[in-house]
Amino acid sequence: MFSFKPREDKFFKLFSESTRILCQGAEVLRDSMQEAYDLEQKMKYISDIEHQADETNDAIIDLLNQTFITPLDREDIHLLATMLDDVVDFLQGTIERIVLYKAGKPSSGASELARILADCTKEMVKAFDMLPNIRGNRDKILDHTRKIAVLESEGDRIYRQEIAHLFNTCPDPVEIIKWKEILEHLEDALDHCEKIADLLRGVVMKYA
Repeated sequence: MFSFKPREDKFFKLFSESTRILCQGAEVLRDSMQEAYDLEQKMKYISDIEHQADETNDAIIDLLNQTFITPLDREDIHLLATMLDDVVDFLQGTIERIVLYKAGKPSSGASELARILADCTKEMVKAFDMLPNIRGNRDKILDHTRKIAVLESEGDRIYRQEIAHLFNTCPDPVEIIKWKEILEHLEDALDHCEKIADLLRGVVMKYA
């Protein structure tokens, strides 16, 4: 049965839960890149986090299918939920490749990308927590999305430098392939963070 409640606060609670799960995973990945030990245990931990993210995403989609009047556009809710879940998938893919490829200790550039990614997710938590009062928090939400954009730009710069450094200094083509793929996963995660920020900015402009 459809719910006709005009504002369904459950969506906002689930989004806050989803961003916190994402932030938790990003912090584990950041720590894994800075302190490269117990990586298999950390990979298992991120795998558990990925399952939690899937469950939360499923809960949002199920609620969307059961709710007639939603607090945000249905398309925006679906996109935000899916893209948050996608970032967690990139986190999982990153640490899996480090472990399965036996890639060794991450470079300082790779560690910095993981740090930037964790910072992006912190800004997302703050922004999504403010959605229930989207009009009153308009400027604050937009400020968090701008910070995400700045962080992503910094990540782009470091990614390009790290790829160049990899090709210029690494003599082993197999190692180049390994780390290029790992770096691409980190970059894809950051790109998704910016896309979420852009979508969130559009939502704010619609409703505030």
